[in-house]
Amino acid sequence: MSIADLSLAKADATRRFTRKRAFAFAVPGVVLAYFVYILFAFDVTGLLQRANWNNAVVLASDSWSYKTHVTRSNRTGEILYAIEGERRGTYPEGTRPDWVSGEEIVTVDLGGGKIVRFLPGTATEIDIPGYGLVTADVEGRQVTTNLAEPYPDWASVSNRRVAIKTPEGRVTITGAKTEVFNYFPGWELFWFTFDSPYHGHGLSEILFGPQIDPERGNLVGALQDWWYNPIWRHNEIAWAIGETILMAFLGTFGAAMVALPLAFAAAKRFSPYMLLRAATRRLFDFVRGVDALIWTVVLARAFGPGPLTGALAILITDTGTFGKTFSEALENVDDKQIDGVRSTGANPLQRARFGVIPQLAPVLLSQILYFLESNTRSATIIGAITGGGIGLMLTQAIQTQRDWEEVAYYITLIVLMVMFMDWVSGWLRGRLIGRKD
Repeated sequence: MSIADLSLAKADATRRFTRKRAFAFAVPGVVLAYFVYILFAFDVTGLLQRANWNNAVVLASDSWSYKTHVTRSNRTGEILYAIEGERRGTYPEGTRPDWVSGEEIVTVDLGGGKIVRFLPGTATEIDIPGYGLVTADVEGRQVTTNLAEPYPDWASVSNRRVAIKTPEGRVTITGAKTEVFNYFPGWELFWFTFDSPYHGHGLSEILFGPQIDPERGNLVGALQDWWYNPIWRHNEIAWAIGETILMAFLGTFGAAMVALPLAFAAAKRFSPYMLLRAATRRLFDFVRGVDALIWTVVLARAFGPGPLTGALAILITDTGTFGKTFSEALENVDDKQIDGVRSTGANPLQRARFGVIPQLAPVLLSQILYFLESNTRSATIIGAITGGGIGLMLTQAIQTQRDWEEVAYYITLIVLMVMFMDWVSGWLRGRLIGRKD
């Protein structure tokens, strides 16, 4: 090689290295520019400034704790004690929490040295360590207090409403009522409500102790009262989970049954008519090009709400996806098995049944079972629109903005349901297709 050739080769290598170096710097630069664009286009800084982290902390704490409400009517003077403020969670007459004491002056011990006293009439005292005694009274719809500006961070004060927030609990005073919330960890009344004879009894007492309800055995009665718990509604939740799984099952397997014969019409090896292939493929593109949520809205307007509407939405969307994947799998089948079946004098339907389907079965079953698992998650969202399944109950719990422990309960059940379906699909895949060691 001459000196000129070496110089040309060196110059070419230098250009290549320079190009690669520029490309190595350009890619991170483009990514960084894109993130900067997102920062301004989506107003990320403004979003962070508008975020109310205190509300986020309250919602997070509500998901693993419950509130016991002590409510005094400022019109009648009546005091009620209830879990989460629900009528179904009201303490039985003559009973109240052990952290409430007094008769003429009812004292509520929130913990941490914070004491709330309901004075005769409509007056209220809140003893806050490190600050002092806060007093409030109600006259008509007006609330007067001794809090002076600048108000503490833990107090929200107006002439109609006074709210004091502490880590242990909250106090809210309006013209209509004075309400104290005291927080406790756990999901209270999850097993039995106050009206159940088994409330307050441990598992050992129920299993091995004397009969609690004279009309029922301990185990049977406890299971009945837990199953029909009016606050947590375990029986309704179980039915809703069944509806969600049924939507996913009907939609997935229905789509597979519809898509398989259409896939033969879309595969070039089995459909010699170009017009038929093109029409079938465009049909697949159309039904899978529209998201399942859009089909859900359309079908809900046509057929009304219900689990069947959700199943149809999944069926329509997955028909397009299955049709495309099935037709592509059909293009790659081995002709030797088909020729072997043809040599026996089999007709086209028999050749497809015994020469094609056995080759595709592992691929088809694997895809169907994967979509069954995925559609279990999708059915949760679809159920919120169609009015069925666990998704509807989750949406209703979120919309109330009150019982976030129920939201946490439903989310936990959804995760367990998806894990269960993942295990079932894996087990079925192993039984039907086999496992590789």
